[in-house]
Amino acid sequence: MHTFNRDLKAALVETTLGAVKGYEHNGLAIFKGIPYATARRFHAPEPLEPWTTVRDASSYGYVCPLMTNERPTGEMYVPHRYWPMDEDCLNLNLWTPGLDDKRRPVLVWLHGGGYFAGSAIEHIAYDGANMSRFGDVVVISINHRLNILGYFDLSDFGSEYENSGNAGGDDIIAALRWIHENIERFGGDPDNVTVFGQSGGGGKVTTLLQSPDADGLYAKGCILSGVIGPVLSDASGSGRPMAEALMKELNLSDVKELETADYHLLSRAYLKLRNGLAKAGENVGCCPHPNAHYLGEPTINGFRPETAQVPLMIGSVFGEFASFAPIPWDRERLGDKEQVELVRNAFGAKDADELIPLFRSAYPERAIGDLLRLDCIFRGEEIRYIEKRSALNSATWSYLFNMDQPIDGGNTPWHCSDIPYWFHNIDLVEYPHGPQMDMDLPYRMQDAVFNSIIAFARNGNPANASIPVWPASRPGHENVLLLDSNMRVLENYDHDLIRTLSAYMQSHRKGIFAASEGNVQH
Repeated sequence: MHTFNRDLKAALVETTLGAVKGYEHNGLAIFKGIPYATARRFHAPEPLEPWTTVRDASSYGYVCPLMTNERPTGEMYVPHRYWPMDEDCLNLNLWTPGLDDKRRPVLVWLHGGGYFAGSAIEHIAYDGANMSRFGDVVVISINHRLNILGYFDLSDFGSEYENSGNAGGDDIIAALRWIHENIERFGGDPDNVTVFGQSGGGGKVTTLLQSPDADGLYAKGCILSGVIGPVLSDASGSGRPMAEALMKELNLSDVKELETADYHLLSRAYLKLRNGLAKAGENVGCCPHPNAHYLGEPTINGFRPETAQVPLMIGSVFGEFASFAPIPWDRERLGDKEQVELVRNAFGAKDADELIPLFRSAYPERAIGDLLRLDCIFRGEEIRYIEKRSALNSATWSYLFNMDQPIDGGNTPWHCSDIPYWFHNIDLVEYPHGPQMDMDLPYRMQDAVFNSIIAFARNGNPANASIPVWPASRPGHENVLLLDSNMRVLENYDHDLIRTLSAYMQSHRKGIFAASEGNVQH
């Protein structure tokens, strides 16, 4: 039975800045587009002026302007929302089961899209209602500055730009401060905040771990397909060459003019200059900038001792970006012998004969042809990350989402395919419910994934009745929960395979059936 209420008293909360009014729907109080700070371009976020009238919070706020005109593609794989963009984008959305004193766990979603694209509402499955309702938790999603608006080092031009290379990260920290100061009024616990994100959003969890200004504002983290290593490497070095090139391209005489330049002209000039400067080894921004505010990629620079004990859930999916490419064989009809030949043609006989036994050992349930779609970019970096992280604590859990999805005749899991399961939102998207699927399996998987993250947010341990016993990882002992129809925990099960496949990819400088960025938005 659907319920809805929006009257003078419903979903009305007095925040530290003033009253906000959302609405009630199906047992939740929902607030959209609440501003948490303001900011001038390239500067740190600043506190908002309080307001004296009730502020409407029933509509999503602006999202950060993107650098390119997004063309909707691959919507069956990653269903999107496209939303009005503006630099006034420091806002958040909130779902809560009650405006009471229950002090529920709080889950804060950091969206994907690297550090240069995406939004808090980009994917249909980002909707926090079901997670809040079925988990009895408060769910928040954040918009913040991206691309050169959020990650462009201008520190050489004066102290006012000291941390412009991490302005987007400062926005996230400002949002976490707002949450810390206000969340009790929304039925949440400020001392039990879990930050979680996928892809670039997972990378932002790591960025927070390495940012001293964020200390004390969160208690736990979940990194979903977000340990990517060089794909989202730090933007090291001075941003001066890019700034000077932009000023020359736009016929500007002073860096202050970059603050007011038309964004479309600015982004067009940036895209024109980026590749050349990047090839020359210059800092072109759009990723976090190591400095006193962000201590850099932890597998290179070490994890900060102040956050060493923060519990983490870390994992990825079987196919990641390789699963976006068209399947070059008929999975139903091509026999084992023919698939072996296909693999040998792709890798060469010598390398294929080394990889095939390792793949059979790691994934005995899979067809050999699936080796051509196995991700090793995320997984390889993840293994190294977990090895180092688990040496610091006994609260690092590893998983791999391994359940094929019934789309286009059946497909290996792709980047973002697991998101609806974490949010309890598989009924909001089409692909989990195809004719090839045991109709109960998607719901069993949703229970396993969802119950794990809710248990983790509540207790700091993902243990629950929907999954096998899942020990935390230790150095030399990565205990991986494989999420598929035969859920199980295996130790180091794919390390030899991923090591060998990674070496092959590096030596040949190529990816097998890698997806084109034009195939799908993600």
